Amino acid sequence: MMQQNPVEFYNLGKLGIIGMKGCEDIAKKIDMHLKKFNENSMPNIESFLIPTNCPRFGTGEAKAVISHSVRTYDIYIIVDPFNYGVTYNMYGAEHPMSPDDHYQDLKRVISALGGKPKRITVIMPMMYEGRQHRRIARESLDCAMMLQELSNMGVDNFLTFDAHDSRVQNAIPLKSFENVRPTYQMIKACLKYNSDIILDAEDTLIVSPDEGAMGRCMYYSSVLGMDLGMFYKRRDYSKIINGKNPIVAHEFLGKDITDKNVIVVDDMIASGESMIDVARELKARNAKRVIVFSSFGLFTEGVDKFNKAHENGLIDAVFTTNLVYRRPELKDCDWYHEVDMSKFIALIIKQINEDKSISELLTPICRINNILEKYKNLRNQDSQN
Repeated sequence: MMQQNPVEFYNLGKLGIIGMKGCEDIAKKIDMHLKKFNENSMPNIESFLIPTNCPRFGTGEAKAVISHSVRTYDIYIIVDPFNYGVTYNMYGAEHPMSPDDHYQDLKRVISALGGKPKRITVIMPMMYEGRQHRRIARESLDCAMMLQELSNMGVDNFLTFDAHDSRVQNAIPLKSFENVRPTYQMIKACLKYNSDIILDAEDTLIVSPDEGAMGRCMYYSSVLGMDLGMFYKRRDYSKIINGKNPIVAHEFLGKDITDKNVIVVDDMIASGESMIDVARELKARNAKRVIVFSSFGLFTEGVDKFNKAHENGLIDAVFTTNLVYRRPELKDCDWYHEVDMSKFIALIIKQINEDKSISELLTPICRINNILEKYKNLRNQDSQN
């Protein structure tokens, strides 16, 4: 069993991090940052990680086992329901874990905690059933049911990133629900990639791939001082293909983008078809570069489409976070850039654990302005030299 110094952490309780299956890597990075943040006040802490396991029987049934005391702890559970890279054995066959499997394991861990912690926070970067957030005709409300179920099990805080529709929090109006957007980290990564794209507002604009992404695109447009455009998806509502109405055409609303850099912002890349269609439409309108910011790069149908789109000059770069499972082959793609969110999550955990406000982390305007100023100064120095 992992040894830990039994020192009381802050005023709430001891700090414990549980990384569910598939989240081990990011949990270790978060743990590393937390140890650095607290090396002066708690120099003897070896790790904040709580050893947890969810073994399965041959029938596929499972249970959760926690191998460390959690009494009076402030527990943070990190779970990625979309990590199909984790498998389990059932009746002699290997099965990838589905979102339902990950969610059941999360509930098992909360059950194993047995009400001992002082506070439980679930960090679910991409929400389980987040795209089934509203009812059209006779449909289930899966995301709302998930939030209510976790709330009833004793979860005090729910933390997610770039929610498909954050209004689903209305399902738990008396519980803490935080929707975090990785705006600062995306801008920082793009500045390192090519600072001119972000710093030249006259030659760069933000484009929303559909009406649903306008909120996050308006924020980028505001903090960067850039013009904004939008695509409207015309769908065929008489058909359902792969669970959705097929897109007939993309109609663009915005200024002339000839010889402009375009940053397309969306919450996720699933199959990637609509994103490539948008890039094709932008290039047909003589866009200079097409850069994609997407919190979650799922690439459900592989990366070949994007490799071909990059070779054909449709997409120059794609930025996604490490908040969800990434296909191993993404590392070898020239167009792919990973945005590490572990330090940011560690900062949020530290603030919540110390009962401090996280408002500045949720709306990082000052941090964005500071890094923009830094790169502007660097560019001015280069021009003078």
